[in-house]
Amino acid sequence: MNAIPLKNKVKLKTLQADFVVVGGGMAGVSAALAAARNGLRVVLIQDRSMLGGNASSEVKMHIVGADCHGGKRGLRESGLIEELRLEDAMRNPHRSYSQWDLLLYEKVTLEPNITLLLDTACIGCTVEGKEIRSVTALKNSTEEQFEITAMFFADCSGDSRLGYEAGADYTVGRESKAEYGESLAQEKADRWTLGSSILITGREHATPQPFRAPSWIRKFTKADFKHRPIHSYEYGYWWFEWGGQLDTIADNEPIRHELLRIALGVWDYVKNSGDHPAAANWALDWVGSIPAKRESRRLLGPHILTQHDVLGGRLFADAVAYGGWAIDIHPPQGVDVPDEPPYTPTHLDKIYTIPFGSLYSRNIPNLLFAGRNISATHVAFASTRVMATCSVMGQAIGTAAALAVEQGVTLAELNREERVKSLQQRLIKDDAYLPNLRNEAVLQLTKQGDVKASSSREGFGADLVLDGVSRDLIGSFGPWADGKPHHWESTELPAWLELRFDEPKEVSEIHLTFDSGILQRELMLTPSDHHTKQGIRGPQPELIKSYEILVDGKVIATETDNYLRKRVHRLESPIKVKTLRIVAKETHGATSARLFEIAVY
Repeated sequence: MNAIPLKNKVKLKTLQADFVVVGGGMAGVSAALAAARNGLRVVLIQDRSMLGGNASSEVKMHIVGADCHGGKRGLRESGLIEELRLEDAMRNPHRSYSQWDLLLYEKVTLEPNITLLLDTACIGCTVEGKEIRSVTALKNSTEEQFEITAMFFADCSGDSRLGYEAGADYTVGRESKAEYGESLAQEKADRWTLGSSILITGREHATPQPFRAPSWIRKFTKADFKHRPIHSYEYGYWWFEWGGQLDTIADNEPIRHELLRIALGVWDYVKNSGDHPAAANWALDWVGSIPAKRESRRLLGPHILTQHDVLGGRLFADAVAYGGWAIDIHPPQGVDVPDEPPYTPTHLDKIYTIPFGSLYSRNIPNLLFAGRNISATHVAFASTRVMATCSVMGQAIGTAAALAVEQGVTLAELNREERVKSLQQRLIKDDAYLPNLRNEAVLQLTKQGDVKASSSREGFGADLVLDGVSRDLIGSFGPWADGKPHHWESTELPAWLELRFDEPKEVSEIHLTFDSGILQRELMLTPSDHHTKQGIRGPQPELIKSYEILVDGKVIATETDNYLRKRVHRLESPIKVKTLRIVAKETHGATSARLFEIAVY
């Protein structure tokens, strides 16, 4: 009897969507949420059992971004990533990565416009002409194969699997200095990349804890760590790095094995070398099971971001995201080169923007991308690759897909001057930050009425909520930063702020942007005790906890337990408004009310 081919046993299913996102890391989650909240039917495909990618409990890498661990005041990303961080800090003070996994799962599955396919891998696609028509995805756990059609597609897979299957232009490795005139590039181009890591966590006990090392680990001595300090035992270490001299896709399995040898070998050194007596009561608590990959393929768009764009703080006309992390270049061989520093950062004295032209394919017209696979040189990518930056890029492409469908245009058409302004304003409306741009809808309100408050601290007047800027420009942002506050602050509580329109204004939505710490502190989930101490694991004290919204003297909304920066109150039907008052009753600890922005749509 002949065996029946497996493909005849797999259940074939067809799905239709407006937008398909391949990859459920922070870029993919943000892209899916942004598109769905802007009205698209979305299918999100993730090849793991959980969302979050390198930020998930499978890897436990903390999310960093443009503020550089709080070192650059006021540069923390807002928008979707801020929403997720604030909610995690409030719900998860005990720093459980499983709780973080569940938060991402909840956000995605409770969004009615998203169909989530976990444990599902993109294995191919169909292309007609130059455009992707459908994605083929395989879910082994249920023996199902999906054919998913859509208008637009996003590759947030990190490895650019969808783009590769579709024939999108891409590159791998390090360019030469001559190719783009980058001083930080190699003399000669090669296909080497940044390496991967496997992280570990430790736990302290009341009594000494022995560690008997497996026979197959690597052996290390003190000389191997002259550039790689071991300063704590609860979280180690991003520099457990190796494999960039290989192919981080094709060689992922031998890279995994070597990284396990390295991680266990370093812990063996900590426990058994005698150089770390303070580690006596510490035990190995968790070891990552998959390599945390930094780099593989990078897809190519109409613009390739370079060192000059990053170090120059370039403000693109089609800016849809921003970055500020250092150009953070690591030796591809990682711990194999102990005489080299594990990283060579080139710090930025200003932030830079990321153009829409670096987030969609130059030869596949309906393919977007975000994450570590954007259109950038190896040098520029060394800054853009961090996960908070990946998240804001994800929000940008999800919003772009929604506007392209809404306006009936291609991605290239959306990137033309007038249309890209509509994309930028939609992102700003959704609390994304774009340097040197203001919320035009808010600025219009200054022509339609005025604003008053019950009290205002000197220099923090009520009029600041209508200046179109939703953060204080106090850090080393760039030449356009004014160094001034952009939020109203009362002198006491309770307090109120009121918009008064010259003529009754029709209102469907009321948007409030509160203060979550002036975007200065670290706000992230991390196993690191040091970084945890830089933030607050709980509701941020400056946030207004309890407030009311009154229209012409009548209460139309009441909130008693707010812990988010951005709140949107949608009315059942549009109403005419003459006066709109926000009454702040209580914060999470601050003695005054703070509000960055009030907007109506």
